[in-house]
Amino acid sequence: MVKTANCPTHLEMDPQSPVWSHWLRFFSDHFHFVRYDERGCGLSDREVDDLSFERWVEDLEAVIDAAGIDGPMTLLGISKGASTAIAFASRYPERVSRIIIYAGDAQGWAARGDPQAAQFYQSISNLVALGWELENPVFRELLTKRYIPNGSEEQIGWYNDLCLRTMSAATVERIMKERADVDVRALLARVAMPVLVMHPNMDEVVPFEEGRLLASGLPDAEFVELHSRNHIILQDEPAWRRFKEAVLDFMDRIPAAGGSEVALTRLSRREREVVGLICEAKSNPEIASLLGLSERTVRNHASNLFRKLGVKSRAEAILHLHGASRR
Repeated sequence: MVKTANCPTHLEMDPQSPVWSHWLRFFSDHFHFVRYDERGCGLSDREVDDLSFERWVEDLEAVIDAAGIDGPMTLLGISKGASTAIAFASRYPERVSRIIIYAGDAQGWAARGDPQAAQFYQSISNLVALGWELENPVFRELLTKRYIPNGSEEQIGWYNDLCLRTMSAATVERIMKERADVDVRALLARVAMPVLVMHPNMDEVVPFEEGRLLASGLPDAEFVELHSRNHIILQDEPAWRRFKEAVLDFMDRIPAAGGSEVALTRLSRREREVVGLICEAKSNPEIASLLGLSERTVRNHASNLFRKLGVKSRAEAILHLHGASRR
């Protein structure tokens, strides 16, 4: 699993972070996890001429090549790293098997044509340029308290320090400007692999509606709503448990080749629950109610398991499973 860059991060500081450490432990415990700092940030070169979106995609490719990853991988796109993952997957579909997107969007505020957001971000940019590097963290805290509004005093203080130690004021201003213009909506239809999209429902950094919009444009996406105000989910939140369950469930999915038969043991836990209820002749709304899911999520699970079983309909799935049980 390769995490696309998002900022602010710091490869050396994050493992001890009260904000990021639980993320790193979770992914490192379950996957061969590759991460890197964005250019201009953390341990990457700080003084760089090119901070363009195209260069971010090229940097991801360079990291993957340097890590010696030959076969298909899973990309993890957090926040603004989501658009980088989408662009890479649309360009190199043979190199990506799955994508996990958290609190991401397909378009920056400038691309959305949102005048209120434009005024808001311009005001933040002006304040950052004036006060980012002052000893008083009040200007950096403008960003921190939007990222983790429910953070503890320790977490907010740590994040304020991270901002100062990982990026200069000039770099922050340049990155914010570049992020505003990113627009990968035209690429979404070309992302054919399964995608898990998760989004906090009260996110103040990337609107929840933007996460839904991103998922709706992807051919094979599952959307999971997470109950949280924090842009970065903290360890003690119930949403963090839901996040981990969704990731592990999603990563257990094994796409079938062509129309080949796939054993039930190769379906994810959630897909086995869905197919069991399908065999009981439950409708999608009934399944959604019984499992506490949205109807869209049930449809996504059904589509995935149909593909794995090599069938095209509920009736074929039931006949296939009854035939397998007789064998």
